Amino acid sequence: MTTLVIGAGLVGAQVARILIEAGERPVLFDTAPQAEALAEHFDPAKAAMEVGDILRPLTLAAAIQRHKITRIVHTAANPMLTLGAQRDPYAAINLNIMGTVNVIEAARAFGIKRVVVSSSNVLNHFVAGGDGSNDPMRETAFPRPTTFYASTKQAIESLGLNYARWHGIEFAAMRYGAVFGPWGGAGGGGPSNVMKEAVRRALEGEEAVLPAGAMEWVYSKDAGMGTVQALGAKDLGFGVFNITMGVLAKPEDMAAALKSAIPGAKVRIETPAAAAVSLPDMKAVSDLSLAKKTLGFAPKYGLVEGVKDLVAWMKSRKS
Repeated sequence: MTTLVIGAGLVGAQVARILIEAGERPVLFDTAPQAEALAEHFDPAKAAMEVGDILRPLTLAAAIQRHKITRIVHTAANPMLTLGAQRDPYAAINLNIMGTVNVIEAARAFGIKRVVVSSSNVLNHFVAGGDGSNDPMRETAFPRPTTFYASTKQAIESLGLNYARWHGIEFAAMRYGAVFGPWGGAGGGGPSNVMKEAVRRALEGEEAVLPAGAMEWVYSKDAGMGTVQALGAKDLGFGVFNITMGVLAKPEDMAAALKSAIPGAKVRIETPAAAAVSLPDMKAVSDLSLAKKTLGFAPKYGLVEGVKDLVAWMKSRKS
């Protein structure tokens, strides 16, 4: 059994680490692999690396054939996620939607059954409509995403579920909360970088800035574990799963977690105007019951545990 992990970044690195610890030799597929950043999480000799682009299907097909891939995890997404998609909608639509279709089509062509892709719980929050009393004959019956990034994730889920229905692909979409965690490379998305920058500033005795709205977070190690659980689940059922900490963290909760990990940390709560679209004030908590029942997922890291682990990792990089 050989897993192709597409997107060797914040979450992909954790997926690869977990697979390696389980005795597998995964294949990482990325347009520009960041070897030094990956080496902070696992021994690079225990994984294979392929340079390729999901928008160039032949490079994907070559990797699948070369390594005899039997299952796929797809974590690649447009740079800076929500914020990046608002700035450059076409690039995000092309990469997120057509790139994912290329991945699933490659799986169909080579007889690979299990495909797990990164979705996002922006679909639980960046929506309007849905007030048509569940009557499909009414125009307002279905929730509509209110950002480009959320729109691409809805399309990915709908297309993947239709591949499952009509072509036998075992498809799972992971609706991650705002992911943060140890990652020394480029990328990671707006919320992850906000959290990492806050920790960096607090460690250096500067004032840390935290977003003003309530947020649903997930630690990258839990996101990776939920993804690997989806790879191994016997039956994926509906195929869409919320992967979060299971709580709605208020700004004060985030500040308390940071001060618990770094006593004496100075904190200011303020969302920069430029990042407001990607750091909203969320109003509800995503239901984890389906992920628990079908995948066995239960988050190991709450906000305090996640921040402490991130702080320990950042300290270790300086020693």
